[in-house]
Amino acid sequence: MLVDTLSVRLRPRTPNEAIDLGVRLCQSAAPAVYRCYFVAFIPVLAIALASTELIGWYSTIVIWWFKPWLDRTILFVLSRAAFGQPTSVGDLWRSQWRVCWRPLLFLLTVRRCSLWRSLTEPVYLLEDGPAIGSSDRIIQIRHRVVGSAFMMTQTFIGIEFSVVMGLFSLFWWFAPTGTSFDLSQLFSEDPPVFFAVANFITYSLGVFLLEPFYVAAGFAMYLNRRAELEAWDIEQELKRAFAA
Repeated sequence: MLVDTLSVRLRPRTPNEAIDLGVRLCQSAAPAVYRCYFVAFIPVLAIALASTELIGWYSTIVIWWFKPWLDRTILFVLSRAAFGQPTSVGDLWRSQWRVCWRPLLFLLTVRRCSLWRSLTEPVYLLEDGPAIGSSDRIIQIRHRVVGSAFMMTQTFIGIEFSVVMGLFSLFWWFAPTGTSFDLSQLFSEDPPVFFAVANFITYSLGVFLLEPFYVAAGFAMYLNRRAELEAWDIEQELKRAFAA
């Protein structure tokens, strides 16, 4: 990894400062992130829609289950953006085996319920850590920041829930005058089509909008942790000094 080519300025940061750095990185790379993310999101939506006949409105669980798989596409774009490299859909296509397929089973089973996956996922994708045998490196990266990574995950879960509920409420705001809805019908065995459609649309939008920022926050915490472990900030300053 060529540290001197980093386009973000590394320095010792608190976990909260690192999260803020990640959000700003995601904002700066948003066009490339969402372009590639959308391409990866389409097959997940297709699988979820195809499962509607079998599990009804619970098809949103398919989107939830595939989040770690989607995260890798986002992380791939962000990791290149951190080094000033633009990413196109073609770049993603050429790297699809490494990004999308190689760790698929591991991602959707063991890694699915990780409480800090955005912090540790770079070990598997960027360091090519094996699915089995990376525990020591994971422990090293998590050390001192595991609590912050856990709280960050919970915070994003809360934000996602709020956004989804806010989007869901729009269906009431724009409903024809005199129309009434019984929210308890959503949890019935056979909810009305309206509720199923509204639930699917709002959850899909919520995940699509927020997941890049969650991945970016964890990625920045990972970069900050590596700077602490390997003194990247000092290396960057020395190279700038000698270059001048």
